[in-house]
Amino acid sequence: MNEELKNSPIEDFDWDAYENGENNGGKSREELTKTYDESLNTVKDKEVIEGTIIALNKREAVVNIGYKSDGIIPVNEFRYNPDIKVGDVVEVFIENQEDKKGQLILSHRKARMSRSWERVNQALENDEIIKGYIKCRTKGGMIVDVFGIEAFLPGSQIDVKPIRDYDIFVGKTMEFKVVKINQEFKNVVVSHKALIEAELEQQKKDIISKLERGQVLKGVVKNITTYGVFIDLGGVDGLIHITDLSWGRVSHPEEVVKLDQELDVVILDFDDERKRIALGLKQLQPHPWDALDADLKVGDKVKGKVVVMADYGAFVEIAPGVEGLIHVSEMSWSQHLRSAQDFMKVGDEVEAVILTLDREERKMSLGIKQLKNDPWENIEVKYPIGSKHTAKVRNFGVFVEIEEGVDGLIHISDLSWTKKIKHPSEFTQVGSDIDVQVLEIDKDNRRLSLGHKQLEENPWDVLETVFTVGSIHPGTIIEMQDKGGVVALPYGVEGFATPKHLVKEDGTQAQVDEKLDFKVIEFNKDNKRIFLSHSRIFEDEAKAEKNEARKARRQAKKEEQPALNTPIERTTLGDLEELAALKEKLSGKK
Repeated sequence: MNEELKNSPIEDFDWDAYENGENNGGKSREELTKTYDESLNTVKDKEVIEGTIIALNKREAVVNIGYKSDGIIPVNEFRYNPDIKVGDVVEVFIENQEDKKGQLILSHRKARMSRSWERVNQALENDEIIKGYIKCRTKGGMIVDVFGIEAFLPGSQIDVKPIRDYDIFVGKTMEFKVVKINQEFKNVVVSHKALIEAELEQQKKDIISKLERGQVLKGVVKNITTYGVFIDLGGVDGLIHITDLSWGRVSHPEEVVKLDQELDVVILDFDDERKRIALGLKQLQPHPWDALDADLKVGDKVKGKVVVMADYGAFVEIAPGVEGLIHVSEMSWSQHLRSAQDFMKVGDEVEAVILTLDREERKMSLGIKQLKNDPWENIEVKYPIGSKHTAKVRNFGVFVEIEEGVDGLIHISDLSWTKKIKHPSEFTQVGSDIDVQVLEIDKDNRRLSLGHKQLEENPWDVLETVFTVGSIHPGTIIEMQDKGGVVALPYGVEGFATPKHLVKEDGTQAQVDEKLDFKVIEFNKDNKRIFLSHSRIFEDEAKAEKNEARKARRQAKKEEQPALNTPIERTTLGDLEELAALKEKLSGKK
């Protein structure tokens, strides 16, 4: 209204009636007031009612609830709904019908709170789509304002695509579905992903129904995991397993692809029911074996890089996608059991010889020991029988290695001429060097028979003259066994005495570490054994003394007989003949 209309009087207005308290209709002021009051809504404090937004600016919204005055509500109470506009009907909570200034005090937020649980439960029951305002990030997802309630939006429920930046959603108003309510703890879980899954499911069905094995499609890298890459084919996802990314070895898919990269992929397989699609990338490239040099053959030398290690061998890539296996047995001429990790590691550049080559099966075996001469090829020349060498003890038995790939066995009986060795550890240790002499050569089985004691002269020829039967020598009992004791004798020789020969003069049994004299009762040169007896020493002495005493008694008895008791000479046959001749002579004289 302009200034002229504002200041000009209304011609048909009855000023006399107005002064008398009457209006133009002839009604009194009281009647008019009553009629006005009846046209207004009856409201109560702390009540939730509906109102209409009649004015709206950046800071405030004016709401008419049909009362004698309008209420003002801060716009931030409507931030969950950025589309709010004049004419929208909203729920308001009457805080006070009149404040000190006569202003009606309303709150939309409190109205939402008073109805929140009822609305949330209805939304869950009716599968209703609601709006919510994303307030902030939290561990594992976002906090969403829904009807004034702080609901939880899991990160996995924001979108069907993996979310890499959650912060871009803070401050946004989005549509959600209530998926879970915990009445006891007043927890609400909402999902935005659920809104689009139904639509996507239909899209997936349409896309999968048109798929064919071998079909080439364009896709975008959606997610990268340690086991493969997920590709978005435009509403449906497919997986490229890590083994289908490249013909060569791939440690991690990130070596081949990047997020959001657009790729051509081929369909390898798909499952209509499970809606799974297997994709391939390497299948769009020619197989490396097809491009392998046609002149390559068994016996050729090749170079490559170790890509995989196992206890049984190493896989060497001689060209992208072309690998050969070096078995651990082909890494050294040595026959000792060893792990492939003892020879090489992943990343090593190696040279090898092709042992087998199967182009149809795309398999190849390699060897590195073949780069060196076989040590057994001229074994008779290098290690003739009777030759002396130094070897390293590899295992007890005693197994030794003269050089890599040339093993030999020293029998335990060939370690020492004089000592009775029960276990090789009594004589040597693994890793020690030992001098040996070649006794026999078994070229077919790649084994040498070796000896250590043969490096010295056989001492038993000399010992035979020292330890004669009956000779007595000092000794120390070094071990007790069920059948007797082992006795250490001079010159590093060991003898053996049975329990009955270990009885001492006082009747007690000799013990370990006792030093006693022993008599040799048997010397066996062939079996290299000396049998001893301690008991025989004092037993023989006692027997000798007894014999001496008996002899002395007999001598004394002879000396005691009288001289008259001389023995009478007996008549012999000759005497009788002489007497007969004498008798005949006397008879003739008569």
